[in-house]
Amino acid sequence: MADITDYERERLANIAHNKALLAQLKLDNAGTGFFGPKPAPAAPKEKRAKPVQPTRKRRSEPAVPERIMPTRSSNRLKRGAVEDPNESPEAKKRRLEKEAEERRLQEEENMREIERQIAASRPRHHDLDLSTLALKEDQESLRTLSTTLRAVDVDGAKRSYIGDVGVDEDVKGDPGLEDLKERFAKLVVKSRAKVTEDRIYSAAYHPERTKDLIFFGDKHGQLGIWDAQAPSDEPVDDDDEETKDTAEGGKYWRLQPHWPATSKSSISCVKIDPLNAQCVYTTAYDCTLRHTSFESGVSREIFSLENTLLSTVDITPNGQEVWISDVQGGLTHLDIREPRHSAVRWSINETQKIGCVSINPTSPHLLLTASNDRTIKLWDSRKLPHLVQRDTKVKLPPTPPRTSPSVSSASGKASEPAEPFYVDHEDLLPLYSAQPGKRGYGLLKAQFEHKASASSAYWDPSGRKIVSTSYDDHVRVWELLGDSLAREAPYQVFKPRRQISHNCQTGRWLTILRAQWSPNPDVHSHFTIGNMEHSLDVFSHTGEVVAQLYDSTKITAVQAVTCSHPSITERAVSGNASGRCILWAPADE
Repeated sequence: MADITDYERERLANIAHNKALLAQLKLDNAGTGFFGPKPAPAAPKEKRAKPVQPTRKRRSEPAVPERIMPTRSSNRLKRGAVEDPNESPEAKKRRLEKEAEERRLQEEENMREIERQIAASRPRHHDLDLSTLALKEDQESLRTLSTTLRAVDVDGAKRSYIGDVGVDEDVKGDPGLEDLKERFAKLVVKSRAKVTEDRIYSAAYHPERTKDLIFFGDKHGQLGIWDAQAPSDEPVDDDDEETKDTAEGGKYWRLQPHWPATSKSSISCVKIDPLNAQCVYTTAYDCTLRHTSFESGVSREIFSLENTLLSTVDITPNGQEVWISDVQGGLTHLDIREPRHSAVRWSINETQKIGCVSINPTSPHLLLTASNDRTIKLWDSRKLPHLVQRDTKVKLPPTPPRTSPSVSSASGKASEPAEPFYVDHEDLLPLYSAQPGKRGYGLLKAQFEHKASASSAYWDPSGRKIVSTSYDDHVRVWELLGDSLAREAPYQVFKPRRQISHNCQTGRWLTILRAQWSPNPDVHSHFTIGNMEHSLDVFSHTGEVVAQLYDSTKITAVQAVTCSHPSITERAVSGNASGRCILWAPADE
């Protein structure tokens, strides 16, 4: 060992003395750290879900063009800082006249541009072709969309019209509750994608069996069409786990049938045409009902109400009549075969919003409504006074003129206002309590008052069960006998058979939770509803839980909007407030 200095020798002696002193005081472990021994490494955290990220490049176009406002300018700067001293008075006069004319033309062009922008921000009432609807899609994408939708089974959405219900029967082919649980136990997150750019408001599952086609309506009037299990256009590297986890599944297209692209055009309801599966109905907060045909590539407005938001629409099984509810307490009937001005609107609720209307699939004259006055009501539409019944002595109230008249795409000229025939709430009140044998007897067959606003109420495929949701945090199920539906008299008792506790406090930033029946009539009757704990809940009509679909590695948001395939039991979809959607299907398919 090399020689050490006196200083180093003294330092080592001090260290040895201190160690001996600490050992004598039993503090020899004090040097391991002020906070004691180093803790053991923490267990690895659970893998958290990562939202899917759009992979397709979109053309960055603003939804609404930037408004151009006229600005003041200096004539001195336009003429120039220094004028030509040798300019003659005649030349100067001609120059000033020319500059004044150029300014006038520029101002007129600015005003025309402002007028065009104002017109572009109003709801569109004229026919729209597919290229106008798909502003953010390229031509190749449009051709793929047309090919996909024209290849579907046109007759696939047709429902058989059974007629009035006479006797109570069980649903044919009922496999039982246990079999249904086994089927749903196999469902996993099969595909994910950000189908729309904003919050999902409504959804409809296409009846095509060879594809999983789902239509989603969002907050800004955008209609997203998702082919959930189609091969993606952009391959994903299997070795890149992070990219693979966030990659989108399937293909989707975004159309803009309702305008402007703001919250004033939220698509409140989407329905597949029962007569032609290549067509779809949409209602929106732009006060219009549109029918979009992918066979002809044209979207046309078939109904509108001035300054009245349309909440939902339902279609009779024969596909020839529609019933429309609105936020002003109105219920409108429209026969598709007749001109739009033949529509009749009844004010069945004086001030409160009618948030939902549902047609009984086996007895289409029976209507179900849910409203903000806490009630769901069962109506016999055959008892409603109609426009053609002039002896009803219903007065037609004055109708305000339409500020934005509809436009015919063929002529390019504005058509006459097409307002429906109005029936006031005061004129309907005597019919609610009509005596047997009097006109209107049996119009209001039954009603039930919830403890808070009733957000939805729907008939099941058999036309004998009802499910309602309410802000009182309950889901209720009714079961009605066939002979009671056939009677014209009002019900003596109308109470739910089952009540299920379910958190429905969605608040301001989530779409209202609505329980949706499975449209498949050949299985045990069940419905789906979103859960505030991020799962998709499936309930039997008996109130028993069939499944709670959830995957913590792929879901971190409330699945507020849901629907099921009309004929395939093991299919369900859900959407959240960011426009991201999920397909639930068996893993081995």
